[in-house]
Amino acid sequence: MQQQAHEVRTQGWRDPMSVTLGEWYEYWLDTYMKDTVKQSTYASYRSYLNKHFCVLGKILLKKLEPHTLQEFYNYKFREEGLSPKTLRNYHMALHKCLQQAVKERLLIYNPCDAVTLPSGEKPEVVVFTNDQQRALVQASYRHRYGVFIRLDLCTGLRMGELLALKWEDIDFSTAQLHVRRTINRLAKYEAHDGENKTEIVFGTPKTKNSRRTIPLTRTMADELARWKQQQAQDKIRAGDKYTDDGFIVTNEFGHYFEQKTFKDYYDRLLKDADIGHFTFHALRHTFATRALERGMDYKTLSAILGHYSVAFTMDTYVHSMDEHKRHEMDKMDDMFGMPYSISVENQPYPCTLHLIPGRLHYPCSRLSKNHYPSSLAGSRPAGGQAANPKSPTPI
Repeated sequence: MQQQAHEVRTQGWRDPMSVTLGEWYEYWLDTYMKDTVKQSTYASYRSYLNKHFCVLGKILLKKLEPHTLQEFYNYKFREEGLSPKTLRNYHMALHKCLQQAVKERLLIYNPCDAVTLPSGEKPEVVVFTNDQQRALVQASYRHRYGVFIRLDLCTGLRMGELLALKWEDIDFSTAQLHVRRTINRLAKYEAHDGENKTEIVFGTPKTKNSRRTIPLTRTMADELARWKQQQAQDKIRAGDKYTDDGFIVTNEFGHYFEQKTFKDYYDRLLKDADIGHFTFHALRHTFATRALERGMDYKTLSAILGHYSVAFTMDTYVHSMDEHKRHEMDKMDDMFGMPYSISVENQPYPCTLHLIPGRLHYPCSRLSKNHYPSSLAGSRPAGGQAANPKSPTPI
């Protein structure tokens, strides 16, 4: 397919009627996407073709029908168990690809427009309980890299953002952290035979809002200062073998960490804390949840997390605070300005409503149908039933 795409770029389509979806997708990637999207996005789009669009790719572009795409998405959802979000990502890439074919009049319309994607509930946000968080923090003090677990619980950084931090990103005078880059291992644009097909890429955060400044607690700033002293000791011990590129998260020889390697250390810490398995992203979710529990407003939290909108932050974390919501709702007990109680005499009727203050006694038997309290509607005496003569007289 790559050879076909090269020939198209240099010679044009020999026969537009014989172009397959795979050939067009390859051409679209190299011609329209390679120089306009981040390398991570390009790598994702290419992986869709190699891993999931391989069967679709054999279909002639002119013969591609909506029902074929619909069956493809249904199969991926029902049989392979792919999430609705993953399918939306595939669909977005394919829609952009075919929309370009429409612009170039290789297609009359975009068949993706007639497809209905499977729907599903948004995955539940997983956070550490207070006890689990306490156990994790206690265990972190027994590990060399535990300081970065605590840093993440205080800032909500993504792993790629954390590992790409440099000392130039920390302003100790103002106790602020600047998020300016990320680290990822991505597929190369072009890989020759015998070469590693992936490479480490330092890039900018994925959105404008992701490039942000996060205030540090004074305690966390002090911990980072102590870690800097630890690095200085590492440098003395390692001597000429030490590499000083200014990174914060480093091993004993000054080398930065890849995400996979650092995740292994994180998993060891979880095992030491004996709290079960959690993804690294759970640290970010836990920071957000604790911040909301302590009264941080959604707009401020959204800015700290680097979300693209406040609405996204609210939608993500509104369901993760059930215990906190119950605690806050308990404060509403006195919303009517006075506590009240209901007492019942020996017989079911009449019941007496006591309102405090004022000690209002309101016999149920003397209430007309139209004035019966709605809260007692299921207990009103049947029509014609005499009131208990011992009922207290209203005052």
